[in-house]
Parts: sequence; C-alpha cells; structure tokens
Amino acid sequence: MFKHFLRFLYVGVALSSTAQADEQINVFMAGDSTMSIKEVKDYPETGWGMPFQYFFNDQVQVINLAKNGRSTRTFKSEGRWQMIMDEIKPGDYVIIQFGHNDQSKQKVDRYTSVPDFKANLLGFIKDVREKQAHPLLMTPITRRYFNEDGTIKETHPLYADAVRDVAKQTKVDFIDMEAITKRYFQALGDDGSALRFMHIAPDLHPNYPLGVTDDTHLNQLGATEVAQLVLTELKKMNHPLVAKVRKPDPKHLKR
Repeated sequence: MFKHFLRFLYVGVALSSTAQADEQINVFMAGDSTMSIKEVKDYPETGWGMPFQYFFNDQVQVINLAKNGRSTRTFKSEGRWQMIMDEIKPGDYVIIQFGHNDQSKQKVDRYTSVPDFKANLLGFIKDVREKQAHPLLMTPITRRYFNEDGTIKETHPLYADAVRDVAKQTKVDFIDMEAITKRYFQALGDDGSALRFMHIAPDLHPNYPLGVTDDTHLNQLGATEVAQLVLTELKKMNHPLVAKVRKPDPKHLKR
C-alpha cells in the first residue's frame, strides 16, 4: 500500500542504480500543513518540506508524509505514522514537527491535550529508535501575529514547551523552530514578514479570487527561507545529514 502511495507522492530524486539504492538514506517528514506538500489548487501556499528536499544529493530520498490539518493524534489514527514504520530502515531519519493542530481546542477532530501530545511524541521517538533510525524533533514554526510593540506573540502556548520538555527528556536531536522563526520574521518586521506568508489581494491569483490573509501558512518565498533556516541549524549541530547536502555547480562558486 505504501509503495503504491509513493507513486503519487512528490518525493526526493529517484535513484538511478542498485549501487545508489544500497547507500540510500530515507528522510521521512511527519507533520502538518506548515511542512506538507500542497495541491496545485492551493498554490502559492507551500510547506517548507517541499524546498527542503532539494538540498540533498541522490543518496537521500525525502518522503514527505506531512498533511494539512493533522495533529499527533490524527497522524497516528489515519495510519500515516504506520506508513513510516512499515518502510523505515536502520540509518534512516524522521523529522517530527507538530503542535499547530494539536492545540486547536475548538476543532475536536484534531485537538490533543498536552499530556496526550507529549505521550504521542515520546511514542514516535521510541518507535524510530527501535527501528535503529534517527528522530529529529522540532517545535512548530511560529504564526505571524504581531504585538503592538512590534514583537511576535507566543503562538503555541504550552505545546512548544511540551516539545522542548520531550527533547530534554529523551535527549533527541532537536531544533527549536518556533524560537528561530519568531526571531527571523520579527527581524523582517510587519511588512517584510507578510511577504513570506499567504497574503494575496483580491483578483490577483486565480486560486484566491477574493484574496487571502493567512498568518499561519507560508508562500514559496517563506517556505524556502524556513527550509534554509532548518539547514542552517543542521550545520550548526554538525548533523550527519549535512554530509549528504548536494555539491554546488562550479558556476555558482564564481562571484
């Protein structure tokens, strides 16, 4: 079932030889709409997992199973986590980033209490490690809600802290994307940060004839920059995936 599903999934570069397949590392992505692959009808909304896949050489296949509207609870109940567990092999990686939908108390189809949220994350990490693979835990990226003083509000109360607690408890590889993206978009200011989110005036884009003002979801520019922030953090950590980053074309080394 999973392999059939992957035929229709926008994933990393296909392998070209048996030798490459022997060396292949899979990077699975488990998360929500801020990470996920988008349908054409939703463009220019873009999950940061889409540009992220192009950072790596042919030995890495990025398999993005993040999905709009999913919490840790529904990612499990719909079988998406099991898809990863069915295909993961020793040496693979799983990037785990949830919180946006878990905290949505008004949406009972996805809401997850803080204790259950933490339990789900702990279970994910345990499952990955039992497969002799490597989890990478992240807090959710910030929403773009500014205070009057020009600072960005805390947009994941309790849930981002829950992720931080799990990271400390498990000593898992961890990137605090909420803090990183908050600093980044705050430095850009109100106008500059708006250019990275889904802000479109009416009658400009066929997908949004009435316009849209969405301070949660990224556009192509915002997703690319968030993906670059993730890569920057991986380099700071000296994470093993950095060794698999693609080599630049020589012409791009000339100024």
